[in-house]
Amino acid sequence: MPSQYGIGVRHIAEAALGMLHQALDAFARLDTALAVKVIQADANVDTEFKSIMRQLITHMMEDPRTITTSIDIIWIARAVERIGDHAKNVAEHVVYIVEGRDIRHPPKEAKA
Repeated sequence: MPSQYGIGVRHIAEAALGMLHQALDAFARLDTALAVKVIQADANVDTEFKSIMRQLITHMMEDPRTITTSIDIIWIARAVERIGDHAKNVAEHVVYIVEGRDIRHPPKEAKA
């Protein structure tokens, strides 16, 4: 199994950890600007997770002997991606606490 997957997981983990620290700072300081930054950063973590998934699926199709290890890496990457999701949730709650605005569910006309 190439070390590139370890590097990819490490990178997504560093990004998620950074999001978590920023979300907790935003909560402690009631800083909505920092909270919005965390919310926006979640898209990058999601994109990196999808990239890792695509690479590993390709790798498994090319060499079925790597399936077990690849699935383990996928589970790790998914758990780390969830940390980013939880940090985003904290940041969304900061915006709600400070501004009274629920940004989790934008109006339907804003989604288009």
